[in-house]
Order: sequence, then structure tokens, then C-alpha cells
Amino acid sequence: MMQKHSFGRWSSFLIIVFFCTALPAQNIVEYFGKEKINDVQEGKVAFTFKKGLVLSTGTSSLNSVSFPTDVVFKDFLMTHKTVSEGEVAYIDPSGNPQKWTSVQVNDKSTFETPALRGGYMYLTYRSDDEKVVLFEASGHTKVLINGLPHEGDHYDFGYSLIPIKLKRGTNIFVLKGGRFPRIRARLITPRAPIIFTKRDMTLPDLLIEESIAYKGAVRVVNASENWIRNYKIRAYHAGKDLVSKVLTLPPMSVRKVPFDIPVVWKDSKLGKSQLGLELQNSRDVVMDSQEIDIDIKSKYGKHKRTFISKIDGSVQYFSVAPSSVKDLKNGALFLSVHGASVEAVNQANAYKQKDWGHVVAPTNRRPFGFAWEDWGRLDALEVLAEGKRIYDPDPTKIYLTGHSMGGHGTWYLGATYPDKFAAIAPCAGYPDLLGYRDSFVKRALKASPEQLKKWGITEETLKKMAEKPQLTDMDHMIKRAGNPSRTMKLRRNYLQQGVYILHGEKDNVVPTFIAREMREELGKFHNDFTYYEYPGGTHWYGDHSMDWPPIFDMFKQRTIKHDSLIDKMEFYTASPGVSAKSRFVSVYQQQRPLEISTVDFSTEEGLSINTENVETMAIKVDQIAKENDTLVLDGVSFAIPKKGEIFFKKNNGSWQFSEKPSLKEKGPHRNGGFKDAFNNNVVFVYATQGDQTENRWYYNKALSDAEAFYYRANGSVELVPDKDFNPKEYSDRNVVIYGNSTNNAAWKKLLKNAPVQVGNGKAMLGGREVQGKQWGLYFIVPRPDSDNASVGVVSATGKEGMKAIYPNHYLLNGTTFPDLLLFSSGTMQYGTDAVKCAGFFGNDWSFKNGEFQWQ
Repeated sequence: MMQKHSFGRWSSFLIIVFFCTALPAQNIVEYFGKEKINDVQEGKVAFTFKKGLVLSTGTSSLNSVSFPTDVVFKDFLMTHKTVSEGEVAYIDPSGNPQKWTSVQVNDKSTFETPALRGGYMYLTYRSDDEKVVLFEASGHTKVLINGLPHEGDHYDFGYSLIPIKLKRGTNIFVLKGGRFPRIRARLITPRAPIIFTKRDMTLPDLLIEESIAYKGAVRVVNASENWIRNYKIRAYHAGKDLVSKVLTLPPMSVRKVPFDIPVVWKDSKLGKSQLGLELQNSRDVVMDSQEIDIDIKSKYGKHKRTFISKIDGSVQYFSVAPSSVKDLKNGALFLSVHGASVEAVNQANAYKQKDWGHVVAPTNRRPFGFAWEDWGRLDALEVLAEGKRIYDPDPTKIYLTGHSMGGHGTWYLGATYPDKFAAIAPCAGYPDLLGYRDSFVKRALKASPEQLKKWGITEETLKKMAEKPQLTDMDHMIKRAGNPSRTMKLRRNYLQQGVYILHGEKDNVVPTFIAREMREELGKFHNDFTYYEYPGGTHWYGDHSMDWPPIFDMFKQRTIKHDSLIDKMEFYTASPGVSAKSRFVSVYQQQRPLEISTVDFSTEEGLSINTENVETMAIKVDQIAKENDTLVLDGVSFAIPKKGEIFFKKNNGSWQFSEKPSLKEKGPHRNGGFKDAFNNNVVFVYATQGDQTENRWYYNKALSDAEAFYYRANGSVELVPDKDFNPKEYSDRNVVIYGNSTNNAAWKKLLKNAPVQVGNGKAMLGGREVQGKQWGLYFIVPRPDSDNASVGVVSATGKEGMKAIYPNHYLLNGTTFPDLLLFSSGTMQYGTDAVKCAGFFGNDWSFKNGEFQWQ
């Protein structure tokens, strides 16, 4: 009964995902897999997998749900399970047995079959002895290697290199398919235990007019069972060199590490140049060296720049189309966010240089990235700050635009940060990610029989697509954590900006009716928007699909008004931790966490503010348009000073003057939910005090999360064993603890007084005890020795619970995770039906004053 209910609830969502992959893409969104690396420079190919078993399944594409079912991986996790051809893997909801079938590679040594689109592949390799190899595979989302999970190569780039120690005998590899119907897998014998790999480097352009030290990043492969410590990278170029300390690398891992690049001479020749890299150990012995191509350019032409991200200390890049006017003063700044697969360089290249401003294009941390949500949102903000630092624009002339997924980013960022932009211009965009997925259902329901046949949609599938999800109270609690991404709930924030909507008349990637619906919606309340439908335009019809002159004409006529000119303002936010402020009003705390909070400000009949779902707020009164000694707040009058910042807090439903909330409480600086733990130069601390199975699992879990953050976020996360963790050495940094109070020695240092306690065999949640070894937990609490850092916890009460926490869907955009989740290993079979508790701590971070759903 439980299984049937769970599938019925999510079945329509499952079909939507498959339909998305079936629709035709065109032009700029059709780059999937074209950057693939085929050459092996890290050693010699020791073995290419040519035979395997494949399992077709319709349930593996549920990757945008926080707790996807995965009955196949469930059986392979932490086991040495084997399968044979014809073996039944599971019975689908229609009662049909799903079997493993044989498959062989094509002439390109690639497995290619429709069953791999969301399906599974089973591979084996028999080794005569123990040895270290690099497992290289592409086209898969995840792989279990002898029962332990590792990150995949979703986008078929050829980036994946996983050092593993083969055991003597049969080694089992189970790969989960992704968006492509193809997978390639090889074993590589590394040319040395510790080497560079040139795959996926992050490099700046060297600019002859700027005497600065540049930042680059290269991956170092540690195919040994020892830690890498006190290594250095020497970078040399054009007679200059710089030496950088290499970040620590755990055994059997790959990490992308930053390094310094010397300045270039002012008379350097523009074009390609050679950058040398040496990897030196602690005794200055050269362990590896590489020659790298790097570009020398002028800062007055289009170029890319790098910076160190505050999220994880990694090197990120953005691209620039600078103004055609050299050294422009007080110009405009245009933040342009790219579409899926486009990346920042091509985004900037699509623009002609403007005489009145600079275009800066972040890269969302990856070409696909996070759809400009989660860490993509933070990347956009970091690049906006870098653009302002470098070009010092007129602060009133900041604009936002983007195409396709970047059109979504424009809608989303514009609604989330309404006071940062004078105007926004979404091109071929969709406002909300879930709404975009729903659009495919609408198209299918209106499609002809011929179209449905072309897309592979049967009549039975169509009926399932029309079903409405049956959400429980638990589903709603978990779903609430996604409200910061529900753009349409924030749509009245667009009143603070001019809006220009550009869309192709015949767009079949982002259907044109989405833009028309937004035109209709804005028409209900907005008096400063323009809608233009390009005649005959598809999704991409040339650079003018976003570099559209009327957009910039509209921008030129809009500026961010000074606060003193604002007499009416509405501000909506779903989380002070994401967006707390608009102009002179800040929402510090909410009454109901991550529900929509509103502030409606007016000076038309005296100074008044009406609010909903606000518990603590601040007002900078000296920035308000009209001087007034009285404020009417939700109908109650308060005498206020003429200057300074004043705070109000609700007490038993009534507003009162208050002090600024303590930094120990929730606020814009630290608000949850769980995904916020993966920020603020985060470090992963894993357990070493358990038994052999626990220690191996928690190390691998931390490592696979670091692999995921590298691949999905171009990230670089430091791993530390609990016994070596000294809080003072990692002060004011977020920490993610892997393990529990029984097996992780860092627990007592950071979580001794936390409202949730977890040990082997039980968990205590606000005084309520839950017993058993099957429980997994994710939660976030303040770091007790810091005013801004948080501690995230990935924990389990036993080995079955360790299986439950294997997914890392918290590192995917579109997934929703409240402050706390308690769930059993049954989530892999029953989804959220196996979640026992979910919710949010109170503003004092207590369990008692929080809001939780139990089942």
C-alpha cells in the first residue's frame, strides 16, 4: 500500500522529466556532450569495458525530488551483490518484471541504448591482485564501486577520474544513467601516484594593462593511500614564476586546487602563450609538470577573469564584454546570465561592446550549473560584486538580463533582489523551474497523435501525466523549503524595476505561451513593462536573441531611484537568509519559516508599513522619503526618531521596539535550511572513531559529496578527519559533520549542546527519542564558536541509516531541504513516506519553538 501511494503521488513528475528529454532542442541548447575529452594523458588505458548488463527503469529520472526512490541501488549499497542476464531486478507499478539484459559497446567503445536514459548499467572487472587504477566513465549520474557511491559525469564531459583500489577477484560497478542514452567506462593505470590532470582547468586571460597576480586552478590526482600535505605548485611564465601552497588532498582522491599566475609584461604579444606548472613535494622534488595554453589579451577587448569564491575557496571565472569606451567612468553594468550549456565566454561573446557600460557574465559555476538558484544564485552575486569592484559603475545604472535558463535566472534574481537592478530583461525565459516542467505536460495534453508518437508518449503515459500529485502534510513541509525559488510568489517585487520581455514567436524549447502568461500576469499590476515577440523567432535566432538594441534603449531610460524618492514599495521574501533587504527595510526573522513574508511601505497618508509573516524587522528611517515622527505599523502608531536604524519585534502578536537580534539567533547572516551548510568556505569533517565499516562509509560519503560539489559546482572542498579537526584552525567556516556522537570526535567540539543528538542506535530530537539503526538525519545548527558560521550534519544511527543518507540530492538545485530531516532507509523504496520528521528550528534555533511535521 505504501509503495503504491508513493508512486502515485509522484508519477506525473516522473513523466515530466522524461518528456523534457524527448523534446527537440535547437542551437545554443544543443551542446550536450560536445566538450567531451577522449584523450588519456594521465596514464595508459588498462581496460575498456565492452560487455555489460543494462536495466531499463522509469524511476531513475526523479533527480529533482529531495527523496527519490531507488530500489536498484538499495540492493547494491554496501554489499557485493551480483546479477546475471535475465535476472529480475524489480516489479514495476504496473506489475511488469524489469530484467537485466546484455549489451555491448559500439565501434566507439561506448554503450549506447535507449535503456540507459535514466536506467542502470552493471559492469564487472576481475583483477588478479590488488592495484590502484583510475575509473573513468562518462554519461552517468552516479556509480557504486564495490558498494560505495561516487559522483558521475552527468553531462558526458569526460571529466570523471576516480582513484580506486581494485580488490583481488571480481569488482562490481553499477552506474546510474542520466540524460543521455550512452555510457563509456575505462580503467586507467596512472603514470605516477600523484599527478596533474589538465582536464577541466580554470584559467583567466592575462591582461597586458593590469599588473596583478592571477588565480588559476588545476586538478591534482592522488592515486595513493597517503595524504598529500605541504605540496606546492610553481607556475612560471615569460621569465617570472610564483609558488603556491597546495591544499591538502586525502588518499585516493582528486581535488581542484588554486594557484597563482605571474603578471605579464606590458609589451607582451597578444595571443596564445605557454604557462608551465610544476608539482613539488615537501622536499621540493618535482612530482609532475605540465605545459598549459593560456591567452594574453587586452582588458579593452572581451576576456575572462577569475576570483576566489567565498563559498568554498575555489577559483571561479566570469567573462566580460567591456565598454567600447576605454576606461569609461560612471558607466553602466549589465549582469548577463547564460542559458543551459552556454557558459560565460560564449555569453559575453554574443554581445557587441557598448559605449555606455560593461557586460559581465557569470558562469553559474558550470555551463549547466544550478539554473541560477542555490549556488548559482551566489555565483551571480559574487560576480556582480566583482564587476562593481573592477569597473566602479554608476550605482544607479545596474541591469540584469539573460537568455533561456538565463532568462529564468533573470526572472528569479530580479524577483529575489529587486533593489539591485534598475531594470531586467528576460529573453526566452521561464519564471519558475517547476512551472517550466509543468509546461511540457500542457504541451503533451494538446499535442497531436503524430507528435505524441514522435516523442514516445503512449496513451497510458499521457493519462499519468495528467494526474495531480497527491501531497501529504510531510510533503508540504519539505516543499516549503523551496519557496525561495518560487518566483511567482515574489512577482510583485518586479514593481521596483522596469521589465522587458523578449521571446521568439515560435520557440519550442521554452514555449512561447510561458512568456504570454507572464505578459498577462504583469498586466494585472505592473505599469512599466514591455513585451516583444520576435516574428518567426525560434529559441535562438542569432545574437539579437538577447543582444537586442531595444532592451538597452529601455535600460538607458531606467535608473535605480534614490531611497529618498520612494513613496511606495512592496517587498516579498521567502527567507531572510536568501533575501532580507529592499532599500531601507530589512526582514530579520519570520513568524513561519520559509513561508512568504511581505512588507508594504507607503508615505501617501503618513508613514505606514503593513506586514505579513514578519517577526523581526529593521527600518533605516533617515533613508525614507519623508521625514515623519510617527510610523503606523500594521495599524499601530509608533513615535520614531528621524535618524538611525530602528528594530521592531512581535511579542504575543503585537509589535514592540526591540534591540537588533542577537547573532546567535536566526537572521540574514544564518537562517537555514540544510543546504545553507554548504557555503561560507565549508569544510567536511568525517568520522574515524567507529568500526571499520562506519569509518570507511563516512570517509567515502564525505569524499563523494566533495566529488559532487566539484563536478556540479566547479568546487574545491577540504576534507578533514575528526581526530585532526581543530576548531581554531577553521574558525568562522561552515563545517559539515559526517557521522554521529559515537563515531565522530568533532561532535563534542561543535554539537555538544545541539537540539538534536545522534548516536549509534538512537536519536534525540528536542527531548523525543527515536530508536533503531535504520535512521538517517540531515540538519543544520549554528556553529557555537562563531557568529556567522553553521554546522551541517549528515548522520545515521546505524548501518541501515548509513544507506539512507547515501544520496546527495541536497547538492542539486530544485531540491528542497528544511532545517532538519529524519528518515529511514525506506526512502529508497517509498520516498517521503519514509520521512519521520521534517521542519524548521525556531528563531532561537531551538526545537521547542520550531515547526516540525511528524509521521
